[in-house]
Amino acid sequence: MAYKIVIKKRFTNKVKKVLSHLETEWSHKVADEFLNKIDRRIELLSAQTYIGATSSKVKEVRGLLITRHNRIYYKIKNDQVIILNMYDTRMQPDKNPY
Repeated sequence: MAYKIVIKKRFTNKVKKVLSHLETEWSHKVADEFLNKIDRRIELLSAQTYIGATSSKVKEVRGLLITRHNRIYYKIKNDQVIILNMYDTRMQPDKNPY
């Protein structure tokens, strides 16, 4: 059974910010590749909901790597996968609430 994906505004805003940075500093192609990785991970979450590792701080939240530097955080509620946010794994890990 495929779960319904619900994307929070925080996640959308973070993705836009990262894409803007990638386009400015690298290229449009790099930004497109990053967005494709995110799309593939979200499709994977819909089919294999429990693939992400359980968070050490918040037990109902799970994390899944997009790239080695970015992780999606999500939770499962009924028949939905709620994508909460995305964090850069290199920056201030102590400030990550998940």
